[in-house]
Amino acid sequence: MISTSINLPANYIGGEWRRGGSTAPAEITNPATAEPLATLQFAEHADVAAAVDAAAAAYPAWRRTPAQERIQYLFKFKQLLHQHADDIARTTTMENGKTLTEARAELARGIENVEVACGIPTLMQGYNLEDVASGIDEMMIRQPLGVTAAITPFNFPAMIPLWFLPYAIACGNTFVLKPSERVPLSSLKLFELLHQTGLPRGVVNLVVGAKPAVDALLQHPAVRAISFVGSSPVAHYIYSEGARYGKRVQCQGGAKNHVVVMPDADLDMTAKIISDSAFGCAGQRCLAVATAITVGDAARSFPPALVDLASGIRVGNGLDAGVDMGPVITPASKSRIVDLIDKGVQDGGKVLLDGRNVQVDSAKPGNFLKPTVISGINPASDLTTTEIFGPVLSIREAKDLDDAIEIIARNPYGNASSIFTSNGAAARKFRYEAPTGNIGVNIGVAAPMAYFPFSGWKDSFLGVLHGQGRDAIEFYTDKKVVVERWPKEWSRKF
Repeated sequence: MISTSINLPANYIGGEWRRGGSTAPAEITNPATAEPLATLQFAEHADVAAAVDAAAAAYPAWRRTPAQERIQYLFKFKQLLHQHADDIARTTTMENGKTLTEARAELARGIENVEVACGIPTLMQGYNLEDVASGIDEMMIRQPLGVTAAITPFNFPAMIPLWFLPYAIACGNTFVLKPSERVPLSSLKLFELLHQTGLPRGVVNLVVGAKPAVDALLQHPAVRAISFVGSSPVAHYIYSEGARYGKRVQCQGGAKNHVVVMPDADLDMTAKIISDSAFGCAGQRCLAVATAITVGDAARSFPPALVDLASGIRVGNGLDAGVDMGPVITPASKSRIVDLIDKGVQDGGKVLLDGRNVQVDSAKPGNFLKPTVISGINPASDLTTTEIFGPVLSIREAKDLDDAIEIIARNPYGNASSIFTSNGAAARKFRYEAPTGNIGVNIGVAAPMAYFPFSGWKDSFLGVLHGQGRDAIEFYTDKKVVVERWPKEWSRKF
């Protein structure tokens, strides 16, 4: 169970649990009840340096461990994840607020990445060609980078670390994880299981801290690559700082995802899917629908259908049966979201469903909002490009599909977009022209499977290689090209 003791050892360095060096203990609280879950000391610069040093020391032997042997630890890890899935999911719900069903689904998607990484003996293979010139052969091989790191967000504390860790170590790298300091307990659970696999000391390391820990990772010369998921402002900071220190960097940033509802869409299915997408995980996911664009007659039929569904969503403690949506992560997040709704009203918006100023009887102290639907916001409003990251859906109107695609194109983000239609030509046009990295057709949350890259364009992604799938193998390896010749006269000497 989660400890509520003071100074919980929250850093896993060189195969041992250690307390952080910060002098001010940090309290982890349940966003649904405001109850304390644990108290710990954050990692400081010296703690991060110790973790990187442990990873660097473990790297030479780990790099020389055959790929087939490296993945045996991941097979054990996958089995342990299945065995302890309910415990991890409950921990995620308690520290993040999402429902237990959502937490279980999150972990299942994380486990898929462990499964894919177990294919490294095939995925990491290079290629070769004999006789590129007479008697000369050439080959490309992939080799690990060294020490790698990931900085992960609060909204998927179990899944997103698994976008990176399994691929990194399967490729022969060592790894340091810096999870969100708001939700470190799910990561502690993951590392308890990694410890049980018998992984050599230093191959995986965990440091729980805030910005000082991030900066220490960015500045440490032994860290070769950094992965990040979070807001776009922080993504820009990490990308620029990482590049300044000569690191390979991939940064998944924010989003303002749009869905287009065509007049020929199946209304019941469309409303249900978009409601789930907009308000699942309290809207705190980078693939949540933020704006629904109705085309033509859909402007009359879709809004009332959506409001009818969203008004029936039960909000409460994610551990309680029958709850559909949990709280947002902090009181500050709740205040920020309410302020943004107020701003939308000031900018001409009409609130069709108001989720502000609510109380949830089962957990009154929690950071609760109910689903909010707002229409008619002035297109020039800053709110049309602001990532709300909460249970708020805006509705806009477009005269035709071209107009809808243009609305999406004007947005600075390019994470995901979807279309709902029964017209194949419209679906193909949207897939072809919509300027986002993830596309859904009659799908609300176009979340790529683990064997495809988690794409993203424009201000939603900084880098070249994305997380997951083949991109992960490319990101976590260096290519080495070998050109060799063995003249026959040399072999006669032996």
